[in-house]
Amino acid sequence: MSSSDNKIIIAIDGYSSSGKSSMARALASSIGYRYVDSGAMYRAVTLWGLRRGIVSDGTVDEEALIAALPDIAIDFQPIPGEGQHTLLCGEDVESEIRSLRVSDNVSQVAVIPAVRHHLVALQQQFGREKGIVMDGRDIGTTVFPDAEMKVFVDASAETRAHRRFLELQQKGMEATYEDVLANVKQRDHIDTTRAESPLTKASDAISLDNSDMTIAEQNEWLIELYNRILAAKR
Repeated sequence: MSSSDNKIIIAIDGYSSSGKSSMARALASSIGYRYVDSGAMYRAVTLWGLRRGIVSDGTVDEEALIAALPDIAIDFQPIPGEGQHTLLCGEDVESEIRSLRVSDNVSQVAVIPAVRHHLVALQQQFGREKGIVMDGRDIGTTVFPDAEMKVFVDASAETRAHRRFLELQQKGMEATYEDVLANVKQRDHIDTTRAESPLTKASDAISLDNSDMTIAEQNEWLIELYNRILAAKR
């Protein structure tokens, strides 16, 4: 079996601010895989729309946004010591896409079927050669239904809001815990009830509730699962 045959696709899905991106990034780094943050792609499209007035607080000009999709170039670039940054039409927007304003609007963009179809196709291109860790809402159900390793991450809304609030504070972004909690609950509702690829646990995904786990513990859990799956594959 060649080295490329040993590579698998790892899909990590879960609720907003559950820590799935951090754990997916750490896992990819540990095993030498490429990491793709699918949520960052939806955030980048949202930011593009916000900048042009196509997306505003509570509304989206769907027709204009759909027409612009071919021109919204999204890619990722590794930054030494900082991990992976998101590029929007060549511009590093990693910090800006994490703002609460983008968070407040990304779900209404993500529910648009044409946006999801466009980004899913791009995500599938990223995984053509396997050796990829991707996190999001529908990776194990829609993007890579045949992924060899699927994990579904959850934690209480309050725990997730607290994590997100601390993250925003550390980045110097203004927000209150109450606003962040409201945003988390709103996104949970939209993500789980949308008609197109709603957030749901794949039937063959392994559940991980990391409410009471340290980062080191969840990373160790993922590595152990990865090693078991790879051993079984051989």
